[in-house]
This record gives sequence, C-alpha cells and structure tokens, in this order.
Amino acid sequence: MATYVNNLRLKEIATGDESGTWGTSTNTNLELIGEALGIGTEAITTNADTHATTVADGTADAGRAFYLKYTGTLDSACTITIGPNTMKRVQIIENATSGSQNIIISQGSGANVTMGNGEVAVVQLDGAGSGAAVLDVFTDLAVTDSLSINGTTLTIGDATAEDTKIVFDGNAQDYYVGLDDSADDLVIGLGSAVGTTPAISVDENQFVTMPKKVTASTSANISQVAITSSSNAVAWDARAAANAYHVTTENTTFSAPSNAVEGAIISVEIAQGGTARTIAWNTVFEFAASTAPTITATANKTDILAFRYNGSVWQEIGRVQNLAQT
Repeated sequence: MATYVNNLRLKEIATGDESGTWGTSTNTNLELIGEALGIGTEAITTNADTHATTVADGTADAGRAFYLKYTGTLDSACTITIGPNTMKRVQIIENATSGSQNIIISQGSGANVTMGNGEVAVVQLDGAGSGAAVLDVFTDLAVTDSLSINGTTLTIGDATAEDTKIVFDGNAQDYYVGLDDSADDLVIGLGSAVGTTPAISVDENQFVTMPKKVTASTSANISQVAITSSSNAVAWDARAAANAYHVTTENTTFSAPSNAVEGAIISVEIAQGGTARTIAWNTVFEFAASTAPTITATANKTDILAFRYNGSVWQEIGRVQNLAQT
C-alpha cells in the first residue's frame, strides 16, 4: 500500500505495487514537486478566527507551495494551523489578507509566528507532531558582508515593551543607537547595552540631553522666540524660549519662568514699541544689590538681560541697555 509520510506528501509506491501504472504516479509526484517549488494562494473564510491548511496526500494543493500567500478579509487575528504536523520544511508565507489583521502561523502546541498585515516571513515547520512549533528562520540572522535595503523604511521592534538597538561592533569600542523603551528615549551611547553611558538622549518631547562635554567648531545658534504679555503678565518658558524677545504692548510683569533647571541660562531682548511701557519682575529674578533695573523708557529702544538659574533664583549675569533697534 502506498504511503505519504514525507515532507511534501508525495505518493510513495510500495514494493511490487502499481505494475504497469507506476509511471502515472511518478509523473504526478514530479508535478507536485514542481508545485512545491512554486507559489500558492489560499483564501481564508471571511472573518474567520482559525484556519487549517492541510496539505493533501498525492494531489495538488496550494499549501504545498514554497511561497504561500494567504488572502481573504479578516476582522480579527486568525490562527492558521499547517498540517500534517509531522511535515518538516521551510516556507515563505505572505499575509495578503484585507482588514489590517495579524495571522498567526502554527503547526502544533509549540511556538508560533505572528505576522502583521502585508508582512512576509520565512518560517520553519519542525514537524514534531502534536507539540510541533513554527520558528522564524531569520531570528538571530548573521550577515557576514554588506547588506543593502532598497526600500524606504526599516522597522526595528514589534511594538512590545523592550529595548531595540543597532550596535556598531568596533575593535576597541562599541557604540549603539537604540530605543530605551522604559524611558521612551532615543539614545546614542558607548557600549552595546541601551542606557549604558549615553552620549545623547532624545525624549518623547524632543528634548535633547547630552551629559558629557560638547565641543563645537562654530558658535551655537539658539533660535529666538517671541514671548508676549497678556493681562499685564509675561509667561516665559525657560526651556522653549531660552533666547527670548519681547516687544512691549502694555505695562507688564515678567512671571517666574517655567521649566527652570539648575544651571540653565536664559536671555531676553526687551524692545519698546512706539509707546514706552514699564517692566516689572517676579521676585524669583535676582539683580545686583537685589535691585531690579529700570528698563529704558524710550520708544524704539532695546534692553537685553541674561540670567542663570542656581536652583532657587534666576541670577542676572548680564545687562546692556538703551540700544538702538536699527
């Protein structure tokens, strides 16, 4: 009696069987081998949560194809079980379904591979029977020479709570560019472990931290930001407007700056408009001899003041007054 216990489910003729007809069975097997080297498409029932791909014994079946594309419309993730669970083989699988849902490739109670909509994966079916597992062939893939990516997007990570990184493995030093997932920071640092000796960190607010010395070959350019007066008060965000300017529109008081950080330095250009206005200061501003300056009370004149935060008050560190605006 013929059997089909092989990884392509081809017909294995028993000794002495099919006298005079074995050629037909052999030709069928050759055709099925060709099918196994080709591309197959299998449709999943609309909105199904589970689907079975069971490769037929000795007859044509899309599930036998080396490249297997799944189609259909889904409204939730669908678990696809490939059988029989004794097949040991490698397949390329494409999630070409509609509905933006995952498909989960399984063979038994072992591990499985989850594929997002539009993704293609190379998987290994281990054929271990009821406990069979599906593994991603490219897990821990090592490329010994150049690798080119011709597309426009490279995605690292799978949206789970874990750090992801690119490590540059040097002879004397390693460096990494990575996502510190617990802090939600993009980090460039020394070594191979994310968070170890960071050189540059960018948080979710796009604030940049550089804990070590920064050397620049040209002067720094800190963008000038306008701060305005409303209800006779000026709100000043020390982080967003470190280099501020204020065109007077009313008599006003500078409120205590928000986002104050010890060691921060801020400056403000106060430009009088066509009508001179008075300026007062919150007590958090500390001036020489604890005496606030009198801002130039002349139309179209400018004063510039600079402050450094010591953790308690903003200490004035510079002042120039009565400057022409043109």
